[in-house]
Amino acid sequence: MRNLTKKTFPIKGMHCASCVRVIENALSKVEGVTMANVNLASETATVTFDPQKVNDQTLASAVANVGYKAGVEEEIKTEDEDKIQKQKELKNLRTKALVSLFLGSLIVWGSFPGLMNTAPEILKNFYVQMILAIPVQFWAGLQFYKATIPALRHRTANMDTLIAIGTSTAFLYSAVVTVFPQLVMELGIEPMPYFDVSTVIIGLILLGRYFEARAKMGTSEAIKKLIGLQPKTARILKNGKEIDVPVSEVAIGNVIRVRPGEKIPVDGEILEGESSIDESMISGESIPVDKSKGSLVIGGTINKTGTFTYKATKVGADTMLAQIIKLVTEAQGSKAPIQRVADLISSYFVPIVLMLAVATFVIWFDFGPVPAFLFALLNSVAVLIIACPCAMGLATPTAIMVGVGKGAENGILIKDAESLETAHKINAIIFDKTGTLTYGKPVVTDVIARSETTKQSQSERSLRSARDDILQLAASLEKGSEHSLAEAIVNKAEVEKLVLSKVEGFKAIPGHGVEGMIGKNKAILGNRKLMEKEKVDITHVGSHLAKLESEGKTVMMLAQNGKLLGLIAVADTVKDTAKSAVQNLQKMGIEVIMITGDNERTAQAIAKLVGIKRILAEVLPDGKEAEVKKIQAEGKIVAMVGDGINDAPALASANVGIAMGTGTDVAIEAADITLVSKDLKAVVSAILLSKKTMKTIRLNLFWAFGYNIILIPVAMGALYPFFHILLNPIFASAAMALSSVSVVSNSLLLKRVKI
Repeated sequence: MRNLTKKTFPIKGMHCASCVRVIENALSKVEGVTMANVNLASETATVTFDPQKVNDQTLASAVANVGYKAGVEEEIKTEDEDKIQKQKELKNLRTKALVSLFLGSLIVWGSFPGLMNTAPEILKNFYVQMILAIPVQFWAGLQFYKATIPALRHRTANMDTLIAIGTSTAFLYSAVVTVFPQLVMELGIEPMPYFDVSTVIIGLILLGRYFEARAKMGTSEAIKKLIGLQPKTARILKNGKEIDVPVSEVAIGNVIRVRPGEKIPVDGEILEGESSIDESMISGESIPVDKSKGSLVIGGTINKTGTFTYKATKVGADTMLAQIIKLVTEAQGSKAPIQRVADLISSYFVPIVLMLAVATFVIWFDFGPVPAFLFALLNSVAVLIIACPCAMGLATPTAIMVGVGKGAENGILIKDAESLETAHKINAIIFDKTGTLTYGKPVVTDVIARSETTKQSQSERSLRSARDDILQLAASLEKGSEHSLAEAIVNKAEVEKLVLSKVEGFKAIPGHGVEGMIGKNKAILGNRKLMEKEKVDITHVGSHLAKLESEGKTVMMLAQNGKLLGLIAVADTVKDTAKSAVQNLQKMGIEVIMITGDNERTAQAIAKLVGIKRILAEVLPDGKEAEVKKIQAEGKIVAMVGDGINDAPALASANVGIAMGTGTDVAIEAADITLVSKDLKAVVSAILLSKKTMKTIRLNLFWAFGYNIILIPVAMGALYPFFHILLNPIFASAAMALSSVSVVSNSLLLKRVKI
């Protein structure tokens, strides 16, 4: 397979879900494109394609052919440049809306029954009204024609098509009435123009788009905040001097000095000095984190107290902040399954509305009261204007954008919209024990020599010597292992200032332990399974094992040349928030399960501390995926919470994989949701965020579809036979604009939700 390229670029001219569907279809038909995803709220397209078959010009042409503009070759704008451009576009939209409404109000004053009695004679003149309507129709409304003409050329239709046809019909009829009044008089119709309808409709729609655009800018505030975290300069040490350089020029290995109050430019490792660093903008945790030599620091965080120097380890697109910005941007532009349904319905919606408008005209013209033609004309225009697929198209993506942004602000990184949608359905959650429920920093608690297990009498000095020998041998073996338990043993040996021996033929046995040659002796360190495999007799230490394991400690046995030398117990501390997080999840009706490679007794001890009832113990790393699938087979929607690296297969198999953050090495690609903070409350927050977001989406879709289901029949005149009520096209345009603004505003309420 060739390497595929993924590119996101802006699309100009989109206003409804129908536009989204048309552009996606156009891009998907390009040979070499494997995926095309268009987002109305962010006004972007994300395309995955074969660069040997597709280039920027091909993509731009495909979009242009259906009446839109793709900014595939546009340079990436800075935050300030992007803000200036959007403000310019908003100002232009506001100007057109206000001019249209001002001219429209003058026409209404001179033509509306009752109100026209107070107007000057000049405004009652039909030619003056036409002159006032022309700039509105063909200057302010030009964007509708620009989108409609190419769409019709390619046999597609969108919201702009409805507006262009509706307002043009009203304007052209009014122009004919003004210039050739005798034509309508011959039909027995009073020559009365409706320039007020065409102008006010355009003005209200543009005003609605202005408020909608302003609201949509608020949905992307999270990205702006993240981009704003990026420092502009760094102070590097070079040839004994401190030099300020742009962050873009910082290279891996550069030594950087950071003073109190300054932002940390890029990711790195502290070489000298100590400080307290505010990482709240990345992790969501408000308490500053103490750092010293060897600690990892994250670019974009703020140095609170001390001065320190550090070595840059990740720069540019590889920094944690850059990865987060990329992840959040892609997630906000992704499409949830529920949105695809709305887009599909919307793609058929515009053609159906056009047919309904024609049917409305025919029915009123054939069966309506006198003047039937005018009733038919106004009601069909009302149908065209009221039927707005805008709200449908915005209902889901605006909520997704706000939800993903809200998560990022709280240290919850959501990979895509589908993950955010699925999370609210979770009814079973599996926690890996080490590093997830516990801190993952175990310490040696007990060293027991073989002589202690047989109750042999010995002096304290010889006992201490025997324990040191066990610890020295175990640490020598574990020096070559990367396991967290090995680190605890080696650290203990270093504290006791023991000199480690050279190990030959070191071998790690996954799920069992380690082995190696120390001198001429074969030493092994591991669990029961390893002892059984090597036929080491451990029957006489059974009571000691049971006691240590009942205390939640992991026990490793050391043997040399097939003979047991002693036991080493290691304990990992349960996180402070583990118990409350488990309780909150259980209150939400979610079954909480713990999975671990530890034996049943150790697992039971930890589970009891946090309140977990279902335990999967003695599960090897490659068996976790199978356990996830077993629980899914029970009909459960399963979330797996792990460290994102060792648990990758299980995270991938789960309906939602949640990776706990591990400093700057956060495994963003390993899971659907990454929690920058190690606080387990973030798991609860992630699920709550999903539930709140889905509630907002459902409410948005209810109003968007309900609005059309109720008001289209009203616009067609369904209430006229019973109550003699018709929907004026002007009120139809106001209702249409209000529907889009209300959907976006409802999505913005997610910002206030507490998670």
